[in-house]
Amino acid sequence: MTPIETVALTKYYGSLCAVDHLDLSIGNEIFALLGPNGSGKTTTVLMLTTLLRPTEGSARICGHDVERDAGEVRRLISYVPQDMAVDIKLTGRENVALFAKLYGIPRRDETIDRVLEMMDLSERADDLVRTYSGGMRRRLELAQALVHEPKVLFLDEPTIGLDVAARKKIWEHIRTLKSRGMTIFVTTHYMDEADHFCDRVAILDHGRVAAVDTPARLKGRLGKDLISARVSGGWSGDLPAGIERLGEKENGEYLFSSDHASEKVPVLFRWLEEHGAVIHSLSVREPTLDDVFLALVGSRDDVTGFDDHRFRTMLRRR
Repeated sequence: MTPIETVALTKYYGSLCAVDHLDLSIGNEIFALLGPNGSGKTTTVLMLTTLLRPTEGSARICGHDVERDAGEVRRLISYVPQDMAVDIKLTGRENVALFAKLYGIPRRDETIDRVLEMMDLSERADDLVRTYSGGMRRRLELAQALVHEPKVLFLDEPTIGLDVAARKKIWEHIRTLKSRGMTIFVTTHYMDEADHFCDRVAILDHGRVAAVDTPARLKGRLGKDLISARVSGGWSGDLPAGIERLGEKENGEYLFSSDHASEKVPVLFRWLEEHGAVIHSLSVREPTLDDVFLALVGSRDDVTGFDDHRFRTMLRRR
């Protein structure tokens, strides 16, 4: 039975289509949904977790429809939102105990000890959460989400705001959960994490899937080496033959692709100089998932549409 399946899943807000006929089939894997702000990621998660009713289409979790069988779906899933969901005035153990009680977990103490140990929090379990680091609080949220042994775990930006060491630790735990048979559905802005830790990735653009595949195959679609250029000053005109401009990244880096990138570097250097650019660096490298994202959806700043973050804030206030 497929853990997550959607057929033409669609959500309108008035005349605005936030999610547009989304078709996904997700098995026992770590699956990442990527996209710029406003692309429909959070709206998709809210529909899959029964928190938002679809306008059209359908979604099933382990064979159960998210609308008709919402109660059963909620017993099978856990959802860890982006915003902190722990009480800093309680201890770690008390936070997990609250969730265990809400789920009606039998032999509650054994379950609490098990999930705290799973998240490497046993030694600090009886300390107030206000003394925890950001990474520890995120692991505590995972412990809360695991008390009822869900089949599917939804994680919205699980490592946002954490340092590199804490991010790595969170992903180690996520991979362990997947190895135990759990399906993990992740939204993230960290392309390097999706590249290294996720089995498959879907890139969402204006509510539609622009591409879905393994990170390696997505990068392979570019099919060419990249030339990275850091330049300033205005320049325009048709590029030399065999060189294609992919776009500009947020840090001011321009990306170009070519079948023979190393041979094209001096050609591109001369062309940029002749067209008024001040060149700070030129280099050749292999494509990354971030480059695939840029090629498919363009600059994040160009994206307009429904504001997922604003909607999340509105939902929290209700």
